[in-house]
Amino acid sequence: MRLREAVEKYLQLAGGYGKPLAISQFGLPKADAEKLFSAFDEDYHISRYFHFSNEAGEAYNVNGFPQTHVLVDAEIQSTL
Repeated sequence: MRLREAVEKYLQLAGGYGKPLAISQFGLPKADAEKLFSAFDEDYHISRYFHFSNEAGEAYNVNGFPQTHVLVDAEIQSTL
């Protein structure tokens, strides 16, 4: 999944920017979700728009840290 596809899926599921969404809702196999979000987190130009949190729910390993939710800022549109 590319960045644009991930953001479109986020918007579809979360209903808009700035809302926490469980990573599990993306429907990806756990290993694929961890790889995807770790890659986004490693890229400075992308990571500043992605905010991860560890709340109740299934945890994913995002660059060595357990994370359950992601929130995407609207400003990511400038990167798409």
